[in-house]
Parts: sequence; C-alpha cells; structure tokens
Amino acid sequence: MSNSLRRGYALLKRFLAGTLVFLGVAVVGFTAFAWRSAIAPVATPSVASFAPERVAQGEVLAAAGFCATCHTVKGGKPFAGGYAMTTGFGTIYSSNITPDVKTGIGTWSLAAFSRALREGVADDGSHLYPVFPYDHFTKLTDADIAALYAYVMTRPAVEYEPPANLLPFPLNMRALQAGWKLLFFRSGPLEGQPAHDAAWNRGAYLAEGLSHCGACHTPRNSLGAEDHSRAYSGAMLDGRPVPALTKANFSPVPWSQDELFSYLRTGTSSFHGRAGGPMAAVVRDGLSKLPDTDIRALAVYFADVGDTAARTGEMQAAVKRAQNAEILDLSQHDESARLYLTACASCHYNGGASSASNRPNLATLADVNSPDPTNLIRIVVFGHRADMPAFGSGLSNADIARILAYLRATRTTSGPWTDLEAKVAQIRSQPRP
Repeated sequence: MSNSLRRGYALLKRFLAGTLVFLGVAVVGFTAFAWRSAIAPVATPSVASFAPERVAQGEVLAAAGFCATCHTVKGGKPFAGGYAMTTGFGTIYSSNITPDVKTGIGTWSLAAFSRALREGVADDGSHLYPVFPYDHFTKLTDADIAALYAYVMTRPAVEYEPPANLLPFPLNMRALQAGWKLLFFRSGPLEGQPAHDAAWNRGAYLAEGLSHCGACHTPRNSLGAEDHSRAYSGAMLDGRPVPALTKANFSPVPWSQDELFSYLRTGTSSFHGRAGGPMAAVVRDGLSKLPDTDIRALAVYFADVGDTAARTGEMQAAVKRAQNAEILDLSQHDESARLYLTACASCHYNGGASSASNRPNLATLADVNSPDPTNLIRIVVFGHRADMPAFGSGLSNADIARILAYLRATRTTSGPWTDLEAKVAQIRSQPRP
C-alpha cells in the first residue's frame, strides 16, 4: 500500500472515530436533556378530601377545556380515553384520566397532574405528545389546575386501557418530544396585558389557555406546531376548513362583540348563522358551563383579534349589500334561480333590515364567501342541526352544484368555484356526520 493510501486510510479512520464520538456525545447529551424524573405515586385521594366548591369549579373548567370531548370515545365511559386523534404523523389515542389505579391516573399526585398540564410530562417522566394541548394548559393558574384535579379525581374510576398509539419509528420514541418542545414550547402562566382591561385579559386567558381556541383556528407548520405568526388565521381540521377569527375571515360582515357573545352563548348569530360541526359541541358541551361574564370576555377578546372596532363602516356596507342581494334575487328567472327559490328562499329570504339567526342571509356567511366550498356542500348535502334539512336525498349532484354556483355569483363578489359537481359527489360519498 502506498504512503498516500495509508495516510488517506488513517484520515478516514480518524474521521469515522470522531464522528462516532460526536454522535455518542450527542446521544448522551440529548438523553440527559430529555430525561425527566418520575413523581412518586400516591394513594388515590378520597372524594371527601376535596371541597365541594372546588370540585364544582373544576367541573366548569373541565367543560370549558373540552376534557370530556377528547378523553371519551363514542359509546365509552366519560374520561376513560381511547378517542382516536389522526395526525399527519400517525394516530394517537387519548389517555384514561379517571382515578383508576391500573389504567388511569388514580396514583397521580397534584404535582404530577400539574406537571402534565404545565410541561407535557407524565408521572413516570415520559413526554406527552402535543395533541394534548399542554402548550395552552401551561398558561393556567395554580388554582384552576387544582380545581381540575379535584374534579377528575372525584369522577368514577374506569378500568380501561386505550389502544396503543399508531406511530412509526422513530416518532414513537417519546424522548424526541423534548426536541419538539425545545423548538416550539414555552412553559409558564399567561401574563396580563396592562394596556387592556380586565374583560380582555380574562378573554385572553380563556382563549389562549383553558379553551385552547388556537388549537383549531391557527394553522400548523410541518412539525405540527401552531404557527403563531398567523394566529387565528384559519386552518384545516379533519379535511374541513376552520374559519379565521381575524380580518381574514371570509364573511364580509365583521364579528361584533354582540354577535360573538350570541354565537358563543347560544350557537347562533344574525349575520353568521348557527354553529355546526365541532363548533356546535364546543358551544353546547363546553362553553355552556361558563357564566355570561366569561362569554362576554371571550367576545371582547376576539372582537379585538378581528379588529372589529375599526371596521364599523365596513360592516354597515356589507349588510346593505346583503339586503340588496335578497331583493334582486326575486327578479331572477333562470333554472338555477328557480332551484334556489324552490329549495332555499322560503327559509333564507330576509326582508327588511334584519336577519334571523336560524335562517341567515346567505350573503353574510363565511362559507358562501370562502374559496373552499367544502363546508357549504356538507351543510346542503347532510343538513345542519334541526334547522336545515338534508337535501342530499332530494337533489342531484348537478342540482346542488347549480344552486351553489348561483349563490356564489349573486351573493358574493368572488370568482366562481370550480368542479362543483365533482366536489358534491365526493362529499356525498363520505359517511354522514
């Protein structure tokens, strides 16, 4: 072997050895960084050890935080887990948070419970996946965490082991979540904003923390973290568009404080219609437990997010245009207009200056003005709660497409939707929600 080959071989060996040493140090360093200690188990606290008023407070907080929604599988026992959350990385099943000592959190202390909410770490030191919104719950106060603990620990214990998560290697290694946290997670309670009043700050606490509104309404990056530079600008959830809560909302009528309060309190709004899909459950099963003062605080906060105060003139102009569209509708006589008049106008025609929340003026709805017709098609095909019948069984794909195209042309200033009939057929083929 020549001297040059020997020197090259020696350099290669040193490079490989250095690389292995570097990787070894990196693995050891990351392991040390990711390691969290276990918190010793405790005997399950007795129901009598919690003050009734604290348990009652925890019940309200758990509802507003939608704990049962994510920790209860359809047909299962409340809080026993097993709810499947499909992500771009695999399927994760919610955990059992009843006080069962074998499969639940019956041996968790308040300190372990608090760490899970504040840091996303379980009692055994393992990192929790961020489908559990600890990035929001970290903002909760000690008192609210203690009340939530009191409530869940006084629920009936259910022995149930949720299915194993379906995540590919290496994403099934929980220690890697420490790297995700390093990039995207900042722990700590929400700081008050002195520039805003108490109602705004209370609304921010509820929206940013307990009710984690951004988890659905904020788009996420390629690693599944919320993109806070586009907070509340709308997202996709289970293949459906989730509307923006900022000025990017597609409705031409800004959300006023009063409209937000009505929608969050009752699920209805004169200009924006009724809550549907997941939002209907948010209002019905979650926010319904909060007092009016908290709902008003949320309305104050989100009216500010949407810059409503500066858009009063915009609102008045949009309402006037919508009313004109209703009047002009009656002079249309082509086939698409006749379909609309036959199927829709008897409920959705609103004469005068007002609009009924259970039969809103369609020109003001975000779904009609959105570039994506998915939500509107689903409503027409499958119906919308008790107010809107399902037209999927009575109208053909072509008929529905013609009605939607007519609405788009007469109720908005936006361009037409494309491939409507094919989209109607594709959504009709899906299971009824």
